[in-house]
Amino acid sequence: MLFRQLFDAASSTYSYLLASRRGGEALIIDPVLEQVERYLQLLRELDLKLVKAVDTHLHADHLTGLGALRDRTQCITVMSEQSRVDVVSMRVADGDRLRIEGVELEVLYTPGHTDDSCSFRMADRVFTGDTLLIRGTGRTDFQNGDARAQYQSIFGRLLQLPEETLVYPGHDYKGDTVSTIGEERRCNPRLQVKSADEYVELMGNLKLASPKMMDVAVPANMKVGFHQEEIARRGWALTAAEARRMVGQPEVVLIDLRERCERERHGSIAGSLHVPYPSLPENVGAGGTLHALARSTGKRLLFYCAFGERSAMAVQAAQDAGLTSSCHLQGGLAAWKAAGGRVEPVNTAGG
Repeated sequence: MLFRQLFDAASSTYSYLLASRRGGEALIIDPVLEQVERYLQLLRELDLKLVKAVDTHLHADHLTGLGALRDRTQCITVMSEQSRVDVVSMRVADGDRLRIEGVELEVLYTPGHTDDSCSFRMADRVFTGDTLLIRGTGRTDFQNGDARAQYQSIFGRLLQLPEETLVYPGHDYKGDTVSTIGEERRCNPRLQVKSADEYVELMGNLKLASPKMMDVAVPANMKVGFHQEEIARRGWALTAAEARRMVGQPEVVLIDLRERCERERHGSIAGSLHVPYPSLPENVGAGGTLHALARSTGKRLLFYCAFGERSAMAVQAAQDAGLTSSCHLQGGLAAWKAAGGRVEPVNTAGG
């Protein structure tokens, strides 16, 4: 596996790049806006395709690189379903599996530092964001933080992992790069408490100053959504009401771009063809299935996803490939459901 731990000195933030091989798909955790060019250079050097960019929570101490990476690479942006960020491509919940080629991460919902904090676990390591730090824990005094919830996240979830599990945090201010669950259990001074009440008291008496960038970072990081309005101005978008009138017409083919886990949890619009977003380029290009479908049969492709992010990028790609009748469902399945559109369960055996 390819693994890089990258550091932003200004915010003491760690970002993590993962891939199973050179030339393969890649995923990045907690990217920093000012480091985006560095990430892109590393992706080029390793011949990697960035497929997903993940934030462990809504950051208050730096500007996220999610939106910039999406715009530069057309990757999927990922955050917790609890996040107050305006629009991300994919929202995940506790127990979900986040997958790219050869790499799988289990989502652990670990609130406390913020109410949308998640950790991401692989077989031998866990990326803890700001929930569990090396010899510390994330503060709980703003952004709907909750020391009692964090106690449960740490003692009830993270410290239940095998002791040899490597701990990769979202920040470190002393130069430490990695620890283990067992090491933190024994040596982390904030974990030597005997009860949740004692932990709550400890966290309540830290008296820390607010992050220097908090007033700038939080509002900016809440608005990272793709500008779907531009796609609509070009005439490539349908509202949910318009889409409902078109569904079932013989010349329209619905294309569901979401991943299997999303379809199984939230259902799908009846009659949809499942084409996961990462496979889109090979499908809309010359010789691809969707290209042939649109060109040889005159079908109109109607793309949709969870919130309209992936489908907006997909319709741009289809238009660029000459599939000029393509369009997308603005606002995605969320807008479809809000407008009264029906969904049907997905056969878990067949995907």
